[in-house]
Amino acid sequence: MNARTNIQIINGPDGEPAFVVIPYTDYVNQHSEDQDLIPHDVVSRTVDGATPLRAWREHLGLTQGEVAERLAITQSAYAQQENSQRLRKASRDKIAAALGITGAQLDF
Repeated sequence: MNARTNIQIINGPDGEPAFVVIPYTDYVNQHSEDQDLIPHDVVSRTVDGATPLRAWREHLGLTQGEVAERLAITQSAYAQQENSQRLRKASRDKIAAALGITGAQLDF
């Protein structure tokens, strides 16, 4: 069966398939539901030394006080969590929900 597709396969030097090229609209449609993407700005902030929590908070334009209010905790309690290099999964998931992102987006 030789069904016509918009997919192009590019072979490597060894003659084996190495790359697949698909139309951009097909790619967008396949990946539009990816919830775990991390914006370049967030990654850049972590490269510059921010924790993932701080990078996301700053990217979203929120203060520590605003996030703490969403979590019903004090600003100083949130600041301690934001500076932590290792958060419990439950804490990470609660903070992610308060930021409107997934827990996986904080775990990089």
